[in-house]
Amino acid sequence: MKSLRKIKSVLAGVGFVSLLSILLFSCLKDHNTYVTVPTAQLMVVQGSPDAPAETLYLNNNRVTSQPYNYGDWAGYFNAYTGNRQVVLYNYNNQTQVASDTITLQQAVTYSLFLANTYTKPDFILLKDTISKPASGKATIRFVDVSPDAGAVDLALNSTVLVSNKSYKGASSFLPVNGNNTASTFQVLKSGTNTVLATLSNVTIQNGNVYTVWLHGLAAGSGTTVLAVGIINNVYYQE
Repeated sequence: MKSLRKIKSVLAGVGFVSLLSILLFSCLKDHNTYVTVPTAQLMVVQGSPDAPAETLYLNNNRVTSQPYNYGDWAGYFNAYTGNRQVVLYNYNNQTQVASDTITLQQAVTYSLFLANTYTKPDFILLKDTISKPASGKATIRFVDVSPDAGAVDLALNSTVLVSNKSYKGASSFLPVNGNNTASTFQVLKSGTNTVLATLSNVTIQNGNVYTVWLHGLAAGSGTTVLAVGIINNVYYQE
């Protein structure tokens, strides 16, 4: 299974707990005057299974200094609002791979999934409704980033948590019990018991907000096969 790796953005970042109270603004100093620049929060996930190592830009701002590989994600960082061009370049030769324009609103939190194959790239932008889970709980959202898996369900410890999500589909953040040991996620062909992908031995911690995502290709092989991953969006102290 493809391992997942969080990489640090070279743009301004925020700590997990800071989403509780942060004002989503950046300040620029013009002589003795501070100009408030509205920002959004953006997380970017590389879900294109056959893409080479890439470099990610927003307009002319480079987001990551490291090679950006399949399964990597850049945690929430400050991004200027309005229409922003997302551009991916091949990390090795700096040729442009793909680009798209996204629109970001002030004080809104987003996830951007880079999806589909290297020759047919898609950009999936989601608004993230982030809030502190209830005591003793975590919250989990499911996102389907596989272009050829068809409609699927997500089960947690054999109980269906999310039903009938197709490519680009996403659930809301749903409450689950925290501090479970050896929890197992399974992605099932929708309405059946046919298991398409499994993620085992996951510990769900109280106060965490997670994204579970299906990625890869039903017709893939090696590192491009269907797989389930989990991303820790935010951590809140109880």
